[in-house]
Amino acid sequence: MLNRIQLIGRLTRDPELRYLSNGHPMAQFTVAVDRDFRNAAGERDADFIKCVAWRKLAEQVGQYCAQGRLVAVEGRLQTRSYETQDGSRRRVTEVVGDRVWFLDSRKTEAGSGTDAPAGNTADGPTVGQPEVIEDPEASPDEA
Repeated sequence: MLNRIQLIGRLTRDPELRYLSNGHPMAQFTVAVDRDFRNAAGERDADFIKCVAWRKLAEQVGQYCAQGRLVAVEGRLQTRSYETQDGSRRRVTEVVGDRVWFLDSRKTEAGSGTDAPAGNTADGPTVGQPEVIEDPEASPDEA
């Protein structure tokens, strides 16, 4: 059996990075993925896909990703359920990412409009040189 998913889209907001009681970092973020076709009004609709990353990958996503950033996420699809504080049950379907590529670069802070240099800088890699970040350990089901 195979459970792999690949997405390319833009982050809808800054990732939420937090540390669980066991000390493991977790980042949650949503990727807006355009559909291949146009609707009746001639516009492209988008799907908003919830994603989660763990451990070092979560920290790197929290550090390098921000709202509007173009990313590729590879991982597996997971459905889980949890109980809210008021006692109701909720189901969530999300992508558990084990690789993230930064497909664009943030502009410099000074506003010069130039791209950041390639490599492991605070701005991440430049266009044409996507950097893959992988979780060396299998993404756990810790939530």
